Amino acid sequence: MAQIEYKELLDAGVHFGHLTRKWDPRMAPYIFMEKNGIHIIDLNKTLAALDEACNAIKGIVRSGRKVMFVATKKQAQEIVSEEARRLKMPYVTDRWQGGMLTNFATIRKSLKKMQTLDKMLKDEETVKSIAKRERLIRTRDKEKLERVLGGIADLTRLPAALFIVDVKREHIAVAEAHRLGIPVFAMCDTNSNPDSVEFAIPANDDAYKSISLITLAIGKAIEEGLMERKQDKDDQRIQEEEEAKRSEDLAQARAEGETQPEAEAAPAPVAEDEQEA
Repeated sequence: MAQIEYKELLDAGVHFGHLTRKWDPRMAPYIFMEKNGIHIIDLNKTLAALDEACNAIKGIVRSGRKVMFVATKKQAQEIVSEEARRLKMPYVTDRWQGGMLTNFATIRKSLKKMQTLDKMLKDEETVKSIAKRERLIRTRDKEKLERVLGGIADLTRLPAALFIVDVKREHIAVAEAHRLGIPVFAMCDTNSNPDSVEFAIPANDDAYKSISLITLAIGKAIEEGLMERKQDKDDQRIQEEEEAKRSEDLAQARAEGETQPEAEAAPAPVAEDEQEA
């Protein structure tokens, strides 16, 4: 995993917390000091927590499971959606719809409806056969569904983990994940509760540069996990091919041994009187 330097965190403003009057006392272990009425996050704790989170998330991805990105705040939407699309991971950046995890069966019905509308609107004959008003209504329905559910269109089962930018803002997503036993990786600012998630990364969750740096670090860990999974599959395929080849060679050798002609019998000894004759 590409190691993030202390200076990179400093330059990105990861250490800036909220005003001291807005803090959550449970973040005390991660706070270095107070300066001008603002809490300063201990970046050594951030580095250690980020390293632990990246190793854990890489293991999840290596096992072939998905990680859902969740970030609905404006300054995080672009970077999170781009990184999730690059890694082909599910993401939610518009609005967390209640029951997205706990009522996944209903969400899948909505996804199916979105796909049906998309297919219908792409069919020229169907579009021509319906009234203009009805076509407009269906187009708006499809756009609304894509805005809310477009990031999870390819999700066929529940994700194995969540990566959340603002744990306080996305408290509904955190609650649903906990209810289902899904681990949560989250950026926790000084006004957040780090105990509400399994992997808390103390960091400024308001600044674009801070969000970008942490998100890209998580994305890099996921990418490495995907590469290792691909390498594992390739190694397994090669091993299976070698075993199949050995089995084939052994079977062929046995078949040749069974069909080999028997050695010619030695000639019977000739009696002396017959030789004289």
